[in-house]
Amino acid sequence: MTLERMDRNYVLSTYARNYTAFVRGEGSTLYTDDGRDFIDFGSGIGVNSIGHSHPELTDALCDQAHKILHISNLQVIEPQARLAGRLVELSGYDMRVFFGNSGAEANEAAIKIARKYGETHFEKKRFKVITLKHSFHGRTITTVKATGQGKFHTPFFAPYPDGFSYEPTIEAVYGALDDETAAVMLELVQGEGGVQPLDKAAVQDLAHHLREQGILLIIDEVQTGVYRTGKFLASQLYEIEPDIVTLAKGLGGGVPIGAAMTRLKDIFSPGDHGSTFGGNYLSTRAGLTVLDVLERMDDAGELAQTQLLFDEKLSDVLRRHGDRFEDLVGLGLMRGLRARDPETQSAIIDAAFAAGVIVLKAGRNTVRFLPGLTISSDEITEGFDRFEKALHTL
Repeated sequence: MTLERMDRNYVLSTYARNYTAFVRGEGSTLYTDDGRDFIDFGSGIGVNSIGHSHPELTDALCDQAHKILHISNLQVIEPQARLAGRLVELSGYDMRVFFGNSGAEANEAAIKIARKYGETHFEKKRFKVITLKHSFHGRTITTVKATGQGKFHTPFFAPYPDGFSYEPTIEAVYGALDDETAAVMLELVQGEGGVQPLDKAAVQDLAHHLREQGILLIIDEVQTGVYRTGKFLASQLYEIEPDIVTLAKGLGGGVPIGAAMTRLKDIFSPGDHGSTFGGNYLSTRAGLTVLDVLERMDDAGELAQTQLLFDEKLSDVLRRHGDRFEDLVGLGLMRGLRARDPETQSAIIDAAFAAGVIVLKAGRNTVRFLPGLTISSDEITEGFDRFEKALHTL
């Protein structure tokens, strides 16, 4: 039985599969079972932050597998405590950390923190969470309801939890605040929503207003965090101090992990929340290793150099192909080329894959680029050469 047949027979059809089978990766290059190679500008949708088969991560995972993979959270876990400390240190925020397995779980934890805060800090219960239109916060029943895109709120999964609303702009959030509002949740760069950065001054003004009103600010950094936008956190670029920050994707370099950080350090009591696998030995050892690699590269200026080269290549594409692209959007190595229409977007993504380079789809007709942060200059150059050839085939 072929791999495609096994997948179609036994795996639930929740994804529009591409049946190219990758069997090996090195750096930001993937190899198929029939010997073809692809430049990976998608990094598993922003997950493979230090590329494929990074020797330090491989060695750390093998070493940890020879010791302990998992014990329950009823015992202290040394790399979990160390990773929490590193996250707090790198953020510069006075916080504590809860570990789960994904971005959706991190956002679930953030919503639960906000709900308990709304229950315990006001005379009248507060439970509402305001997000923005075009936002994306996860696929669980609660986080999909927090997502400000109607296409995800299908009747198949209704009824959804109450207490979520979506505003078209940051300015509109002010008018939506009321005596039932517990928190506002934002992505500083909307990933699935089109790699769209929010206005810095508007975010700062809102953060100040929310702090004055005692309303929590949750920053969803599932995609923007772990150096993706140039700093460890996009919140640092925006010069704000959120009440809650969520992380996932690039933190484990491919090993599932999520984290919710909060300045409300005593908000949870034992039994309020939990996760069987969250923060186990394997995932937190992976997180520590990823941070070792990326912090070292950031200190050496290597991440900044990579971002500069990638930006130059994207700008060249926009300049030469203004007939297909309207704008270059995003920050750091979370970038997008805004295509003129959905048909152009789809054709470009398909042509790029045929030419041996992986790019991603995002909202607002955006062709999304999320390369591994360790991508080499040679891989960047080769990837854009292939992308250019793909555009010429259309």
